[in-house]
Amino acid sequence: MLTPTTCEEAPMASPDNEQTLTSVLSMPQHGAQRLLALTILWHPDLARVGEQFIAGHGVSELALDRYAPAFCLPGKEPRPLGERCIAREPLLLQGDAAGGLTLRPPASRMLVTLDGAPLAAPLAVSAARLDKALVLELGGAVLLCVHWAEGLPKLEQQGELIGVSSRMRRVRESIRQVAATELPVLLLGETGTGKELAARAIHAASLHRDGPLVAVNMAALNETLAAADLFGAAKGAYTGAERLRDGFFAEAAGGTLFLDEIGNAPVAVQPMLLRVLDGGEYRPLGAARSLQSRARLLAATDQDLASTNFNQPLLRRLESFVIELPALRTRREDIGLLVVRVMQEWNAAVGAQVSLPVALVRDLCCHDWPGNVRQLRNVVRRALLALQSGIVPALSSLVPLVAHAQDPAVPPRRAELASVEHAAVLDAMDANGWQIQAASLALGVSRPSMYKLLAAHPQIREAGVIPLEQLRAALVAHQGDVAHCAASLRTPCEALRRRLRSEGLIA
Repeated sequence: MLTPTTCEEAPMASPDNEQTLTSVLSMPQHGAQRLLALTILWHPDLARVGEQFIAGHGVSELALDRYAPAFCLPGKEPRPLGERCIAREPLLLQGDAAGGLTLRPPASRMLVTLDGAPLAAPLAVSAARLDKALVLELGGAVLLCVHWAEGLPKLEQQGELIGVSSRMRRVRESIRQVAATELPVLLLGETGTGKELAARAIHAASLHRDGPLVAVNMAALNETLAAADLFGAAKGAYTGAERLRDGFFAEAAGGTLFLDEIGNAPVAVQPMLLRVLDGGEYRPLGAARSLQSRARLLAATDQDLASTNFNQPLLRRLESFVIELPALRTRREDIGLLVVRVMQEWNAAVGAQVSLPVALVRDLCCHDWPGNVRQLRNVVRRALLALQSGIVPALSSLVPLVAHAQDPAVPPRRAELASVEHAAVLDAMDANGWQIQAASLALGVSRPSMYKLLAAHPQIREAGVIPLEQLRAALVAHQGDVAHCAASLRTPCEALRRRLRSEGLIA
């Protein structure tokens, strides 16, 4: 039988040890044995979502029923699932020597599904399939994730980077380690994994927390004006520079400068960024002397910079400390918590109590989410809006091509740029509030590819070339609403907001 390692058995560590749950099991080193874990993805009592049961070493068999095993969050009292819809007769999970499991359904009429398919007879699950995590539905009311864990959970503050998975615990630990240093940090991860949230968490825990956090999308910088945008420019440094202009480094003085999409930084400014990292100095365009940077530098990318034409010495400096944000499909056990968070935020905003049906949550948990947490949040919000209107949506109506779950080993399918028509680009921008990331997800292209489509579009303008009088007129016409200004001017909302700030038209 499985040897349970529950939160009840794990004594509390001293405050000096970050309140880590301890036991005879330690966090495994490279190649060490992993622990089989069950995480509650959904439960009629939403406060129980995220509770876990973690088995000890030497897994052979686990009996899962109404009364056992006991689940808990760190520091909380362990409790069985306890729902009447769950049979007293156990569902058996039997481990094999190859690292797989055999699931034997109970001798009862309780509904059991595995990854959305009914489980009516014993089924052998391969180690490869178990590595991707399993989603069990019990009695039409409770969802569990069967997955591997590395060590016991910690009692910790999760902040915005929520999740009970081992991968998210490692991310939060890395943030705690590096936050108090002055090291530059490179955040890696697919689009939508939360790289900007991680940057904000580092800033909030750093010695620069009282200064500003300035986020810059490097892919959106104009090639010719990128140096002035970053480092500032003296009066007369270029045509149209009628006054001294502060750059992003000056704006972030005493705080943190977050360079998102660093892989798309214009080639000309990459050596300048290296100089700042090496000596802390930069020179505004056309200035007679250099200035000292007082900003902590963070960067992020979803690209493999080592295999591109990116400045390799700059990459080496950015790699002083690297944090990898995991794809959502590799931490399926966190999906329930993320859905609950979005649902709570929605209900608080609209003053209602809208809840998702279990079947829809099951489908959410089984999907592979090529757009990761950002895409999940958008889909859950659309589902809640539909439910609020009295419509019970299917996931296939909320996410394109969801009927065929994406194999994690296969890159997400992207649209060919040559096949994307100008009308489709314009429609996507209109439908997504002129937000580039949301529009790129709708079109099925990467964010860097989206910038190429925007640059080639005959009706979409760069914010930096729009005459000042048109900006003022749009602000007046739309009563200061930047999103509506962006739609009327046909320019991306993020870049327009930066231009308006640089011109002193908005705060």
